[in-house]
Amino acid sequence: MTGYKTLFLFSLFTFSSSNAFLSNPNTENSRRLPTATTRMVRKRNRTQRSAVTPIDGADWPDRFPAKDHCSRCGLCETTYVSKVMDACAFLGDGMARIDRLEEQVHGRRRRTNDMVWSNQSSGIIADDEGRFGVLHEPIKLAQGVGMANKAQWTGCVTGIAVSMLESNMVDAVVCIASSDNNNGWASPQPIIAKTPGDVLRGRGVKPALAPSLKVLDEIQKDESIKKLLFCGVGCAVQAFRAIQSDLGLEEVFVLGTNCADNSPTPEAANDFIQKGIQIDGSKVLGYEFMQDFRVHVKTTDSYVTKPYFTLPGTIAEPSIATSCLACFDYTNGLADVVVGYMGAPLKPKARMDESYQTLTIRNPRGARMVQAAIESSRLVVGKEALGEGNHEMLASATVAGDSIVMSMLGVPPKESGMPSLLGEVMAFVIQKFGPKGTNFARYSIDYHILRNYLHVLDEWGEDRTKESLPKYALDIVNYYLNTDKKMKELASQINMKKESKQ
Repeated sequence: MTGYKTLFLFSLFTFSSSNAFLSNPNTENSRRLPTATTRMVRKRNRTQRSAVTPIDGADWPDRFPAKDHCSRCGLCETTYVSKVMDACAFLGDGMARIDRLEEQVHGRRRRTNDMVWSNQSSGIIADDEGRFGVLHEPIKLAQGVGMANKAQWTGCVTGIAVSMLESNMVDAVVCIASSDNNNGWASPQPIIAKTPGDVLRGRGVKPALAPSLKVLDEIQKDESIKKLLFCGVGCAVQAFRAIQSDLGLEEVFVLGTNCADNSPTPEAANDFIQKGIQIDGSKVLGYEFMQDFRVHVKTTDSYVTKPYFTLPGTIAEPSIATSCLACFDYTNGLADVVVGYMGAPLKPKARMDESYQTLTIRNPRGARMVQAAIESSRLVVGKEALGEGNHEMLASATVAGDSIVMSMLGVPPKESGMPSLLGEVMAFVIQKFGPKGTNFARYSIDYHILRNYLHVLDEWGEDRTKESLPKYALDIVNYYLNTDKKMKELASQINMKKESKQ
């Protein structure tokens, strides 16, 4: 943490308090800062930030420090832009900072040697910290209760947030609502929610980049906010953790979601629906790439599924933000609680709003958050999430056939996907015989880390790539480089291409 040394004793006290809040979250005293201290921190920070000019969002991404790799988390659109070099997940050592931030946030780092591989185990497999991050308890299955109306899933995230507000655990919730009531899934807008009704505006997944941190200055100025719940994806959570002590809050909770491959803009998300799925985007309530190897689309009057394999290869690159190709925190390792779906079972022909999600609790704060939702009857927590099946072979094959990876090597993407019937057969066979449950999650994690490793290798070169990857991501990459001939060949081809340009 950074302490401003206006007065030596005051700075020493503030620094110690802020650092204790992060580095030892397992004691009750360390979770709270005294009210008098928060007022002084806020006053000091307001004075020192008054001369800082935020970057205009209209200039994204050209004027933003991370350029094309900026995930537009919102930090640079506030006076906290002064912290960007230490906070941004895509500058300097980037996501490698997760290694040390985990210890500050959760009290310990993840056990990176606790990583499961199919050839080292058999039968039903539980979770592992190497991939899934610090675990306060095993990953569980969960469903929201009474929250499904207008929610993309069953409302787990919404239920937790509403319960924390209603029980006075927090004074406000930062979440992503919609700026367009007619097409809310594609128009993300951060809000500070102070009532359950405000939180309900945030129902549903927003598939485009969202500036969650854009409200930081507003939070810092609002004396009524002493306890805050921040909801966000991995890159935004990492930036938030880097500056949270500067907000002068008494207590902070973070509710995260698993995240991969957001669209760069609402327009790009809408284009994916129109060109890839070929349905009217104005009717779409939400969509997701599901465990049955199909895209599920929830609309105002129907529920549509389409096999991945039938999508045109040309749709991938414009539909995925460049920042998402440089992300190695799919599991949101710095949140107190994480809600996802990749590790949950999916019954044949099941809908998103009927299915289980996964609930990952990383520390005692997270356990309190979940308990509040259980006690208010807004969340049901079920059995431990388990998995089976080989995930490595499918991860390697997916990377080798990925249109974005192929484009790195100068191979143009296919203009059309498989015929519908063949795509359905392919999805059925892989779902039946491929990895399931948490092993499907392992497949998805490994695939995204391997693809993204090749992207940053191509964009940044080998030295910066090694410096910017967290240890668990490097461990996964090295495993495949050492055991998978095709992955080693792809990395070698990209390195040779870069060398030939020098």
